[in-house]
Amino acid sequence: MFSVRAADDRGKVNLGWLNSHHSFSFGHYYDRNHMGFRSLRVINEDIIQPGQGFSTHGHRDMEIITYVLDGALAHKDSLGNGSTMRPGDVQRMSAGTGILHSEFNPSDEEPVHLLQIWILPNQEGVDPSYEQRYIGPEEKQGQLRCIASGDGKPGSVKLYQDADIYATILEPGEAVTHSLASDRGAWIQVVRGSVQVQEHTLQAGDAIALWETPDLQLTGHQETTEVLLFDLP
Repeated sequence: MFSVRAADDRGKVNLGWLNSHHSFSFGHYYDRNHMGFRSLRVINEDIIQPGQGFSTHGHRDMEIITYVLDGALAHKDSLGNGSTMRPGDVQRMSAGTGILHSEFNPSDEEPVHLLQIWILPNQEGVDPSYEQRYIGPEEKQGQLRCIASGDGKPGSVKLYQDADIYATILEPGEAVTHSLASDRGAWIQVVRGSVQVQEHTLQAGDAIALWETPDLQLTGHQETTEVLLFDLP
């Protein structure tokens, strides 16, 4: 079974300094039919203009993953962490009992394009923590590379949730497959390019949710394509 979430149907917010598309209800955008998928609660595609960003704000009991597509994003938090993320970097912040952080585009010239992802944790009240890894394009080319996992798969950031996130880069005609357990669901988000998932052709920003579908195949369509696949309980 499946459900397609078209890019143009997402919630849209344009504040001048921030242009954001929400796959699920978020902030002032509310859609009772799109409140999340299983433990996946938020996918926001954000473009932040030069010299702009999110001032210090707080989170609790949420797994927050940041995936930068273009440009740079500076991060600071109340744990004392500070870093500048660039394409290939994957950041995980477990908010737990509470964390404050800010996100800022340090460039004077270039916008930053990113995905911010929230996953509901399977444990509340944990100590807040932070982790960041670089995963280069060669590790994602023609294969599903696990970038985040609940069991700490090698080379992934670790989540407080029984969820796996994979990234892949596909050339036209190049394919990858993924086996989905009977009690689990998949959310496939097209980051850029176009991909065929089963019989569905999806473009950048589109997504598809699948369940009761044991064998998934993703095939690059017309151009170099980047995709995230969420395997969720």
